[in-house]
This record gives sequence, C-alpha cells and structure tokens, in this order.
Amino acid sequence: MARKHSKHDSFEDLHDEEEAAPPPVPCWLCGRPTGTTIVWHHPVPKSRGGRDVVPMHSICQQTLIANFTNSELQRHGTNVEGLLDNPAVRKFVDWVANKDPDFTAPITKKKR
Repeated sequence: MARKHSKHDSFEDLHDEEEAAPPPVPCWLCGRPTGTTIVWHHPVPKSRGGRDVVPMHSICQQTLIANFTNSELQRHGTNVEGLLDNPAVRKFVDWVANKDPDFTAPITKKKR
C-alpha cells in the first residue's frame, strides 16, 4: 500500500490540508449551519417507505418527532414549508434561529 505522504515531507503541508474543512451543511428544517453533530433524518419515515435522508440538528429532529406522527410526516414528505405551517414548529424555528449550531435543549414529549 502506498503512503499518502513521504516520510521526508515537511509537516507544514499536512497542516495546510487539515485546515481546509468543507463548509457546514445547512439544517433541512431551520436552515442554520450544522455543527459538529449532524443527524441524518428520514423526512418520510423508514417504516413508511422513506429512503432519502437530510441533514438536521438533533434538536430540530426531536421537535419534528414531538409534533408529528409518522403518518403526518409521510403526508408532508420532503415539503419543509408544510411542516413550518404548524404553529409549534414555526415558533421553535423562530426561537432557535439565533442559537449556536451545537445548541441543544430538552424537548417536551409528544402530545397524544
């Protein structure tokens, strides 16, 4: 197996490559850049035949799970605007808009 770098190369080249990090991916629900933890969420639940995944903050995913059933998520599909029409989700997105990308907080349980 070939080495990526020769053992005679300087370490300065290695340091330059590590600094070029890709830009953060935006959250599917709130649009804020994701932090160190990215949750890959199925907009249509796997139990309902969903295969696509989207990047989200864990707090945003918890909010969706607390406010929608799997059937409701299946009906909305990948339509974010339909989810944001829910007053509780809209209130959450407006509240979290100015928070740090790695912000997390406990979410209330499902109301059933």
